[in-house]
Amino acid sequence: MRERHYGMIGGAAVFGFGLSSMHFVGMLTWDYMISFGWHLGLIFVLGAGFAYLAYIRLGGTGSLRRIMASLYVSAGALAIHYVNMISGPISRFHMDLGLFLMSVLLILAGSWGAFYRFDRKEGNFKLVSAILLGSSVAGMILIGMEAVTIEYRDILTADKLNDMMMLLVIIIGFETLFVPLGSLAAWFMNRRFNVVDERYKLLVENSMDMIAIMRDGRWEYVNKAGLQMFEAKREEEMINRSVFDFLHPAYHEQLREQLVNLNGDYDNSRAPEEQEWYTVTGKLLYTEVVKTLTSFGDKPAIQVIVRDISERKKNEELLINSEKLYVAGQLAAGIAHEIRNPLTSLKGFLQLMASGRAANSQYFDIMKSELTRIESIVSEMLMLSKPQIYELAVKDIRTILNDTVILLEAQALMHGIMLELKQHGSPLWVNGVENQIKQVFINIMKNAIEAMPDGGTISVTCFGEDDTVIVRIVDEGPGIAGDQLQKMGQPFYTTKDKGTGLGLMVSYKIVDNHKGKIRVDSRLGTGTTMDIIFPLADRDAAAGEAEAPGGEQKNHSFAG
Repeated sequence: MRERHYGMIGGAAVFGFGLSSMHFVGMLTWDYMISFGWHLGLIFVLGAGFAYLAYIRLGGTGSLRRIMASLYVSAGALAIHYVNMISGPISRFHMDLGLFLMSVLLILAGSWGAFYRFDRKEGNFKLVSAILLGSSVAGMILIGMEAVTIEYRDILTADKLNDMMMLLVIIIGFETLFVPLGSLAAWFMNRRFNVVDERYKLLVENSMDMIAIMRDGRWEYVNKAGLQMFEAKREEEMINRSVFDFLHPAYHEQLREQLVNLNGDYDNSRAPEEQEWYTVTGKLLYTEVVKTLTSFGDKPAIQVIVRDISERKKNEELLINSEKLYVAGQLAAGIAHEIRNPLTSLKGFLQLMASGRAANSQYFDIMKSELTRIESIVSEMLMLSKPQIYELAVKDIRTILNDTVILLEAQALMHGIMLELKQHGSPLWVNGVENQIKQVFINIMKNAIEAMPDGGTISVTCFGEDDTVIVRIVDEGPGIAGDQLQKMGQPFYTTKDKGTGLGLMVSYKIVDNHKGKIRVDSRLGTGTTMDIIFPLADRDAAAGEAEAPGGEQKNHSFAG
């Protein structure tokens, strides 16, 4: 942010002038000669520049940021002090290495302690940090004066001392003017930054969603909405407690992996995840969670935005139950309608026979056919509702299709219909139950035959496409309207006078169990094309099947 950048520049300049002033006062106190020249500007730029780098590093992330900021500040302070001391007319120079290292360690420890205290933000952290940093700089200068022994080529006369004092007064006067202005500018920029920061805090605290930060598997921060969502009356009920105390056990492993990968390949896609949590009182929460990698203090952390979707889940469940009741009602109405008609006929014939007014043996055949119809309806419904275990086997779909065409050829000829079969030259293997797949072909071909009362041709083609096997059945019937196509496969929906609508429903169910699909395309006055699509079976399994006795290899089972 621009205001923060300007504030850091102003603060770095003030820090540089402060270091320079302390150094000059120390030089006068120890009777060192102050040399004025281009190097004064250099050491000021070094001090202010290193301070600016330290401010930037402090605003970043990572566990080494305080150490790096301390190194920058120490480098600036040492440069101002030692570079200026050796810049005069020197004839002999000696440095006590032990005292020099002590001065370096003092400024490093003092600056690190100041930054650590500032990050903690406990008590009067600003005043304590300033005292620590100022004291370490003053101590470094005092020890540095003792560490260096210098003999000058020129003698410090009263005239030179007066000139030095005059220049020093000018410099200090300039600093006295500049420092307040720089401090005021830095204060103003910092105030602007704090205003913006306060706005963000208000947005976070007044958010309707939970905004929190987790680090090392514990809650570090939770906003007001989060405390209310988790029914916590005080921050202590969540802050510094393990996140796993609240997260549903089903999501523990996922969160552990994310916490481990904070410094690695963390998925920062911000895609919402559905998770379940427990409140402080043990209530179950259904939530959507967005996680983002961030930093808190000097360690990587995860920021989470949690939205309570418990009410939405309840509404979805109510909607699903309502749809189930609606479908069950339609199903019940259809069953009642389909079974009531043959039952009415049976009842009428029984009454006639009981009265003795009719004893025609033809009635028994009609009654038997009506009972068979009821049994067929019940069997198809049981197939849809009751899971059944079937053994899957690798089969050449061409063989199943050829058997089906032979089975229906006589019925097609009776209706003046020609069945044309075109097949792929090589085997097309599918994994499934032969009788069920044959039932699908029978249902669809019979529908095509019954849809063509004036005769015609039904074309049946079998071919492979990518990793699928497609059986295409094309008739020359009147076609199906668009609104009717959308209802195909629904129970008891049929366009035939005596149909139940269950045949296609069973066919859709069987194909779905075989991980396939049915695709329908129809044009009024032209005809209908139905594609029954199955996954192509594994070639190795198919080869094994071909070599097995009887040409069948059982792979696995499914519930139909």
